[in-house]
Amino acid sequence: MIRLDGVSKIFPGVKSLDKVGFEAVAGEVHALLGENGAGKSTLIKTISGAYIPDEGTIYFDGKKHKWGSPKEAKDAGIHIIYQDLVLFHELSVAENIFIGEAPLTRFGTIDYKTMYEGADEILHRLGHHIDVQALVKSLSVADQQMVEIAKALVGETKLLVLDEPTAMISGREAELLFERIKLLRDEGVCIIYISHRLEEIFSIADRVTVLKDGQLIGTRNIEELDRDQLVGMMVGRELKDIFPSKRVPSLEAAPVLTVRNLCAPPKVKDVSFDLHAGEILGIAGLVGAGRSEVAHALFGSIPRSSGTVTLGSEGFNNPSPRESINRGLGFLTEDRKGEGLMLLLDTSANISAPALPEFTTATGLDRAHEIQVAKDEIDRFRIAVPGPESGVSKLSGGNQQKVLFGRWTRACRRVLILDEPTRGIDVGAKVEIYEIIRQLANDGLGILLISSELPEIVGLCTRVLVMREGFITGEVEGSQIIEEVIMKYATAERESMALDVA
Repeated sequence: MIRLDGVSKIFPGVKSLDKVGFEAVAGEVHALLGENGAGKSTLIKTISGAYIPDEGTIYFDGKKHKWGSPKEAKDAGIHIIYQDLVLFHELSVAENIFIGEAPLTRFGTIDYKTMYEGADEILHRLGHHIDVQALVKSLSVADQQMVEIAKALVGETKLLVLDEPTAMISGREAELLFERIKLLRDEGVCIIYISHRLEEIFSIADRVTVLKDGQLIGTRNIEELDRDQLVGMMVGRELKDIFPSKRVPSLEAAPVLTVRNLCAPPKVKDVSFDLHAGEILGIAGLVGAGRSEVAHALFGSIPRSSGTVTLGSEGFNNPSPRESINRGLGFLTEDRKGEGLMLLLDTSANISAPALPEFTTATGLDRAHEIQVAKDEIDRFRIAVPGPESGVSKLSGGNQQKVLFGRWTRACRRVLILDEPTRGIDVGAKVEIYEIIRQLANDGLGILLISSELPEIVGLCTRVLVMREGFITGEVEGSQIIEEVIMKYATAERESMALDVA
């Protein structure tokens, strides 16, 4: 369906694609993998007509093509679904599905009856049922994603590209998405699938192509590979080397954080636990279990209705984010662009933000001190940025995350809450983040780690709490920290908290 023959794309000082040969056929799910900067995005934008290659030839559906614009590629049957969904939240499901393609009456107005029927038909084809007249803003993320896929099926779609489609969903929602993808594959649609989650690749892909530094490493049938071999193709290291060695902290000293019967409606109903200095305590569970809401309730960014929290030896029951920071508790949010980074400011301002009194003098901001501190953090975390006065908006996901680590490890002294710290980050950057987390725990910080990636929970944590529907349904440690045990608790009813899963 699509073939690139010796395609190169050059930007000033960078050869993003270097004579890449790539092909994907009708009726297959073809995974495209590589670290950030490997050339995946450039390849996809070249396929979609957003970039014109400097060298090489593109063949689509058996014919040589040179797209002049993304619209030309879309009209030919190529549809791209990016990680950040492109939807109009104040419009209905049907209006979003037919955006720019709405059927018209003979008077030139939108034919809503036909549009609603058409939207229903497309969603039925996907085996998904949504009220097509509902506003998109009222939908779950999983349903919004299905609307994005439905948009691709207006007209004839021959090639569908999915970029990190499970970045904001997991569990049953992800399984339903995979079922829809396989249905489209069986109808003959060619699907290119991009994800950093290796377990998904083995679940859904037929073949996999790996890029590194703009060059083709190879294309293999998925059944020919195991996880270790695939990681080796991507980053040149074995899977067993991804996670640092675990270090079990002493639990004899008083906890650094004590939580009892925490309630923050509607998602957090009754949560209790202790966190010790030097410990990496995981919180696992399916999307919607209330994990992120626990983090926000502890930090003070959403209100608590009941329960007690002790930080160190002092009560900590009605905090604001400012008080949390002053007391030594930091929170690296799952939404680094929406809630974490200040994208219009430079790296130094992003690092200093929670501790501005340190950089404030009688006459204003001590910019020289701020820049020097930022230089120290850039060196400490090996952040690939031109300098402290460079912006953060153009950095890779991994380097943006390191900026946030630089921020919070300066601001917090007792507890650091990490919510999905490696979301949207490639395997190579993940290894660096894992080493940072381990070192912070070794330095005595109490780490509360929330992650939807079970290999991450298993590889890093010495104790794991599992949540379901606002409650903790289980706690596992030692040899019980395996994916099967965690998933049993994640899907267990509250009455089954004593379930024997050994």
